Amino acid sequence: MNKPSFASLAYDSKKKKTRREKFLQEMDRVIPWKDLLKIIKQYYPRVGNGRRPMPLEMMLRIYFMQQWYGLSDPAMEDALYDIESMRRFAGVDIAIDVIPDETTILHFRHLLEEHELTKKIFEKTQQYLREKGLLLREGTIVDATIINAPSSTKNRDNARDKEMKQTKKGNQWYFGMKAHVGTDSNSGLAHTIVVTDAGVHDSQVMDELLHGGEQAVYGDRAYTSEKKRKEYEARGIRWCVKRKAYRHYQLTAEDLEYNHQQGRIRAKGEHAFLVVKHLWHYTKVRYKGLYKNAAQVFSLFALANLYLARRELAVTRA
Repeated sequence: MNKPSFASLAYDSKKKKTRREKFLQEMDRVIPWKDLLKIIKQYYPRVGNGRRPMPLEMMLRIYFMQQWYGLSDPAMEDALYDIESMRRFAGVDIAIDVIPDETTILHFRHLLEEHELTKKIFEKTQQYLREKGLLLREGTIVDATIINAPSSTKNRDNARDKEMKQTKKGNQWYFGMKAHVGTDSNSGLAHTIVVTDAGVHDSQVMDELLHGGEQAVYGDRAYTSEKKRKEYEARGIRWCVKRKAYRHYQLTAEDLEYNHQQGRIRAKGEHAFLVVKHLWHYTKVRYKGLYKNAAQVFSLFALANLYLARRELAVTRA
């Protein structure tokens, strides 16, 4: 058994536990590592086929840290050399182990993208949360958020990303893509994700965000549709989408109260967006094209679900 390095012993003797260290330890306890590793294992290089691969669990842990801290491949490599708490989460001792370089980190991300493994990770975390009784699937809140993309043409191709589109929200124009999300009305955990360019209207994706077993559906004014209301109610689904004023119709006091009541429930659907966009600072796309960015969105929301349910999961795993 290898002896711990002096740096490791010094770290153990420090008096204060940092916020990063607490967060990583907390997430380490609630992530279903064995289930997620099974998803990737069949696609991961095996020992004996060329260069010996890095341990799979180490690479997955490094990938997750990239999502939480918004690190590029070179920045992630640097962080592993600089930050002991990150090395510990990854299971690396700087005095003994080889730290993956940025190319190895890049290749692992490409592996996940090529085989759509982040979507499978998202689906596996859903199953895990359902088994723990945290994803009840009684009602769905539909919502969408814009992720900005660079609109400048000052690049090698002298053009904007062709797979991104622009849309107007209020009086402001945005260029990029949209993450459309269906969330559980009880817990606020995401159960369905669809990624499109920003030019796709929210209502066009509404049906795709439902799992089919809803008793009610909630949404903001962007989803208002008399046709869909009748269609959903005919299927026994309560229509709880906010009411919208029109040119010749102003909202009554009853309409305003109705919107207020539905808004209190719909607010739960913002929790996952809050984690992804504000806690992990994912407000701009990091790659070119929809495919790679969609792969990252699936991983971000899978991790956001686990973060939102971390206290309940900690109790069930105790």
